[in-house]
Amino acid sequence: MEPIMLRSYLESNSLVQHQIESFNRFVDFGAQKIVNRQSTIEPSVEGFALRLGKVRLDKASIIEADGSRRTIMPNEARLRNLNYSAPVFIEVVPVIRGIEKTASFGEVFVGEVPIMVRSNLCHLKQLPQSQAIEYGEDPEDPGGYFIIKGVERVLIGLEDIASNRIITTREKGGTITKSTVFSTAPGFRAKCVVSRTQSGMFAVDFPTISKSVDFILLLRSLGMEPADITKYSEDNHSFKNDIILNMELTQSKDIDPKTFLVEFGKLSAPGQASEYQQKRAETQIDNYLLPHLGSGQEDRFEKAKYIIQMAKKATLVSNRMAREDDKDHYGNKRVKFSGDLMEELFAYAFRFFVKEVKYQIERTSARGRKLSIQSIINPDTITEKVLYAMGTGTWVAGQTGISQVLDRTNMISTYTHLRRIKSPLAKKHPHFKARDVHGTQWGKICPSETPEGQEVGLTKYLALMAKITVGADESATEKKIRELYNVKEA
Repeated sequence: MEPIMLRSYLESNSLVQHQIESFNRFVDFGAQKIVNRQSTIEPSVEGFALRLGKVRLDKASIIEADGSRRTIMPNEARLRNLNYSAPVFIEVVPVIRGIEKTASFGEVFVGEVPIMVRSNLCHLKQLPQSQAIEYGEDPEDPGGYFIIKGVERVLIGLEDIASNRIITTREKGGTITKSTVFSTAPGFRAKCVVSRTQSGMFAVDFPTISKSVDFILLLRSLGMEPADITKYSEDNHSFKNDIILNMELTQSKDIDPKTFLVEFGKLSAPGQASEYQQKRAETQIDNYLLPHLGSGQEDRFEKAKYIIQMAKKATLVSNRMAREDDKDHYGNKRVKFSGDLMEELFAYAFRFFVKEVKYQIERTSARGRKLSIQSIINPDTITEKVLYAMGTGTWVAGQTGISQVLDRTNMISTYTHLRRIKSPLAKKHPHFKARDVHGTQWGKICPSETPEGQEVGLTKYLALMAKITVGADESATEKKIRELYNVKEA
């Protein structure tokens, strides 16, 4: 007999709701968040800039051969090999010599973004079954996919290590302990590692630096004095010993405090002028070292404290005073579905759009022509970048197979394809532990449904009653924690 609870669940919940809710979140918040980061476009033209305002995504439509725009239904897009997409409009205000020209204010068409079937921007949303049948649609179709040039495509969930979290593990037979953070800021992800040898010496690795950086040199370059370094290590005897050892054996022990940034800059710009080396060092530690903590000079001390915490955790794990983290534990992982993936893709395309607008403004100004908002904005930039990734499956960070042709063998295969999760690990390598069923997958990942062969354990599927949260704005929670912390300190 069919379980009553399961039948009730399936009647009241869609099995692809996680895909639809994730995309709706991108439409409601994600696109605007990306534009807000680049709220002003400042080309190399004196006294001229563009301020970007509210983003609006319209419902799915198409531009016909005569130039007219009209609404389009998903079935028509399938039959005519068209894109089921919606126009994107952004409010643009020219700023001339610091004064906003509100008279020239208006929405500008900047490109098109594919629309998920049955999402809030889809015409099938809240459409009665009888009317959906008239348009050639299957009323039982779950949605959750896109239509690119008439082909139904689904964005596979991408599993990855949780960002902005310290993961400490023993490597090379326990001789080296590493504390790793995948520091993620809007539009950028940097892997930062603090390594500890058996003797207690620390080294730091992060993007743009080809070799490991001396631990004390980096802390001093971030503006931390020896007294501060000792202060933040006093709560643990073993870690304090490691810090004293590093301070005694560091190569930067006798360097003039004023030249720490120059010494750090020599690692990436050897043989250059000291002024350039210092500027290069400042750029690296501000933009590429722990970017989730900020990219300003005022954030450097916080970064130094964070690096000390990473080193401390490496010491505790190395001395078996704390357990090493399990990378396969599902609490240390996150799954990105359509909304997160579209946000990454839109941010990538939007960066090219901003560069193109800057170039057009500078070229028009150099030729002495009058600047016109409509003429300097090319909507094909965003449209082509997004459609290329959606059509080929090659995503921003080089991952492949993210966008796949939807399996329509039968209804069950369609549902399972919409609930598929892919690991970013290479399928040719063993990765035995990563492929195993982990106890924390219970209730989230199906323990038995996975392909045979090279993909085993790397391609997985959501459990039948698993529900996915689509994320939330953490700034309010972070603010409250900081308030409580300040009260406690007082």
